[in-house]
Amino acid sequence: MSMPHRPLEGLSAIDTGGQQVRMLDIDADVFSDAYNGIANSVLWFVHHMLYQTPLEPVFDAEFRRQWGSYQAYNRAFAEALAQEAGDGAVVVIQDYHLALAPRMLRRLRPDLRIGHFSHTPWAPPDYFRLLPDDIAAELLSGILGADHAAFLTRRWADAFVACCHAVLGPGIPASGETRIGVHGLGADADFLRGRAHEPDVDERMRALREEIGGEGRKTIVRVDRTELSKNIVRGLLAYRQLLDDHPEWRERVVHVAFAYPSRQDLAVYRDYTAEVRRVADEINAAYGTAGWTPVVLHVKDDFARSLAAYRLADVALVNPIRDGMNLVAKEIPVVSDEGCVLVLSREAGAYEELGEDAVVVNPYDIGGTAEALARALAMPVEERAERCKRLAEAATALPPARWFLEQLGALGG
Repeated sequence: MSMPHRPLEGLSAIDTGGQQVRMLDIDADVFSDAYNGIANSVLWFVHHMLYQTPLEPVFDAEFRRQWGSYQAYNRAFAEALAQEAGDGAVVVIQDYHLALAPRMLRRLRPDLRIGHFSHTPWAPPDYFRLLPDDIAAELLSGILGADHAAFLTRRWADAFVACCHAVLGPGIPASGETRIGVHGLGADADFLRGRAHEPDVDERMRALREEIGGEGRKTIVRVDRTELSKNIVRGLLAYRQLLDDHPEWRERVVHVAFAYPSRQDLAVYRDYTAEVRRVADEINAAYGTAGWTPVVLHVKDDFARSLAAYRLADVALVNPIRDGMNLVAKEIPVVSDEGCVLVLSREAGAYEELGEDAVVVNPYDIGGTAEALARALAMPVEERAERCKRLAEAATALPPARWFLEQLGALGG
């Protein structure tokens, strides 16, 4: 993303209320290879440590062909930025889709001040080195083309530096070259609180209360995309374990689970979405009664309904395998009407800021997560409210506008 300095030329420009957007005419096959083949099926899997290593990854000739598309995709953005940016402009490039673009842009326009921000975790060296050596080096060198390389947490920043040392050599990045920064993106409290009290949200709350049923029933809420790293299936299994180990909660709690389909053009994501449905149906069939549906599952995206669930939540379950930050963990305490308990994976980036006031879990430990849910459900109202207040304060410490301005400031913008 570049701050515009002059009217855009060449390819189509779209008026977006004062901002201008240049659309790149990238070949559909190149886009598919780069976006689905490399960014979402390789880089996402590496940084979230999702591979089943006995069978994958396989870096063969087809991978190399797709890597050529990823290079071309990055080059297209670098060339467009080089054409559009004014003399000495500040350019901030976002995320793993464009890891090569900073170095490419630096070669084209050495006058620019370039930043790169990674929204994902960064893999530790042993896992990052699953990638072929030359590809690993190219990715790291691509980001090191920036003056400022930034991450959501210190953990991810340190992992990036450790990978540089392991792959490129000790002392890289050298002092005075690429600066490493940490900017923990927070929730936009004013927007969320205002939007959460609009009429459509009130309507969704009434509908959810009807689905939950039962006077005084508590809610365990999760709102996620059906993304492999979000760990929805293990969350459902932990809820089932809660009902087994603590039968006193049967008919007294409902798991409100919103699992919005993601990346359904990839078979592994379609299969995962189907498994989420299967496990939810299995729990309802095994434990449900005439007046109680243990799992209320919705898979159609509805932002107003998500906010309604945030407001109703007694417990928020955020248990990703790995997550760069996880804004849901920050948003729910901000919006919650009565104060909720956050059950949080230690592998979420948000743990760095919220862990002290959350109930923290190992995302792979079903029994441990079930016990964390039981503890959260039984937490005294006063403690719950105090924890939630502190969570909301931490969650809004660096709202989106300030988060972006911090990056510009780090570049002297």
